Amino acid sequence: MASEASKSIKTDNAIYSTSNGVPYLHHPYGAQLSNPGGPLLLQDFNLIDSISHFDAERIPERVVHAKGGGGHGVFKLTKSLEDLTFCPMLTKEGYECPLSMRFSTVGGERGTPDTLRDPRGFAIKLKTDWGNMDWVFNNTPVFFLRDPNKFPHFIHTQKRDPSTNLNQNTDSTMTWDYFVQNIESIHQVTYMFGDRGTPSSWGKMHGYSGHTYKMLNADNKLTYVQIHILADGGFETFPEGSKAAELSGSAADYNTAKLYKEIEKGQYPTYTCYLQTMTPEQAENFRYSVNDLTKIWPHKEFPLREFGKITLNKNPDNYFAEIEQIAFSPSHLLPGLYPSNDPVLQSRLFSYPDTHRHRLGANYQQLPINKPRTFEKSSGCPFLAGNFQRDGFAAYDNQGFRPNYIASYNTINAAELKPNGELTFPKNEKYFGVVTHDNENKDLIIQRELKLKEHELKIWEKTSYYFTSGFSEIDLEQPRALYQKVYDEGQKKRFIDNVVGHASSITIPSLKQKVSQYFGLLDEQLGAQIAKNLGVPYKHLSLNEYAREIGISNTF
Repeated sequence: MASEASKSIKTDNAIYSTSNGVPYLHHPYGAQLSNPGGPLLLQDFNLIDSISHFDAERIPERVVHAKGGGGHGVFKLTKSLEDLTFCPMLTKEGYECPLSMRFSTVGGERGTPDTLRDPRGFAIKLKTDWGNMDWVFNNTPVFFLRDPNKFPHFIHTQKRDPSTNLNQNTDSTMTWDYFVQNIESIHQVTYMFGDRGTPSSWGKMHGYSGHTYKMLNADNKLTYVQIHILADGGFETFPEGSKAAELSGSAADYNTAKLYKEIEKGQYPTYTCYLQTMTPEQAENFRYSVNDLTKIWPHKEFPLREFGKITLNKNPDNYFAEIEQIAFSPSHLLPGLYPSNDPVLQSRLFSYPDTHRHRLGANYQQLPINKPRTFEKSSGCPFLAGNFQRDGFAAYDNQGFRPNYIASYNTINAAELKPNGELTFPKNEKYFGVVTHDNENKDLIIQRELKLKEHELKIWEKTSYYFTSGFSEIDLEQPRALYQKVYDEGQKKRFIDNVVGHASSITIPSLKQKVSQYFGLLDEQLGAQIAKNLGVPYKHLSLNEYAREIGISNTF
């Protein structure tokens, strides 16, 4: 399948040149020899440079979300959120900006099939007039964990066994061993082994923030929000997992190719953007913690509110430059939208930029696909961005003669937020000079923080204070409702078949019984049926009995 770009170009006007831009006067594939039939010459820069570059063409793949694809498009604000936030891209109704999106599987390596049963990454880079904002979402509204330090260990169990080097598709022992010990995973597991675990189209797949975010409006009023990006064509899946498994062998890049062809044919995927909102008072009285990534907000209590439209209308011209090198982070936010105290989200704020610096280098934000439009002099943005970051590998834009500190002779300007919530960019050197004791504004800051802490203490009461959260009966309510009330009989049967198919490769027989008891916490008949299909005895256990059977961990 030739790319769209290559089909539109009849001739290439480029002259073959060496990497230093000099035209090469011989055959590009040729090599200099000391004499006919003799050894190669070290002076052959074209050959040496070609081989050396080939040796360095691979960068580390993403530790998670390694397999993926995507494209470019546009975001349009259809309904202002001015009552909730002063975030400029969310207040000016009709505002449009370019964006890039990447869809991915979570656990597999870059070469694995993109139809495997797994959650999907759903990441959006919005290149706004005020800088880049990244929405780094998944295609399910919950996740496997709510304790940040569990994440690397959980991902280890989704990868290859250190001894056998087998992944979970061949030997699922590690995966299920993790799940049965960490029961908060059961909500996401119930989604993943249902129909949504095998999406049949990235263009017909929803995305969810999962995490709670905070919005502030011009009056400094706080609102908690969760963001939903819903495909206009609905969420299409392979209900029969066997079809997804078949494609894993026959068309490993099925979803990658499907998205590319849809955009190429002008069948542009579109999505509608919604918010769920919750006041601080509602959060204090909410049955669950707003900082718990394993819970959803019921739509009856917190209905969806539309605010935007996304259209994907352009394929990448170069996959590596535009999709493999794109770098998303939930810490890339505009003023007016802020992270909540969700500990998993807080850890991601560090983890994502840290892995980009490892994978792409300290100047990953300067790569063309990641570079904010505000750093371009003729972008049409309301200001030109500048900072004090300099040097390092791939410093494409080293900001010329601008000093890399607050200099008295060439002082950088500062943005201001007006009382009405408007961001302005005056010629204002307000951070130049001496900070005096009288100018600290301590009293104002202390009063504001004390008021915030009073609210957050009430939220914290719903959250484990210490390092590891504990599991209780309340954590079974939502996944039980998903299985018993949302899934119809056909979905329940497929769910059981999917679980049994995956867990059948467990190599420790006693673990298979624990898997059936794990699901028995949701529904006794479900646990019994899984045990029967796995060929193991079933004994129904209450949550306390299950914990004693597995073993109760000491958190101190």
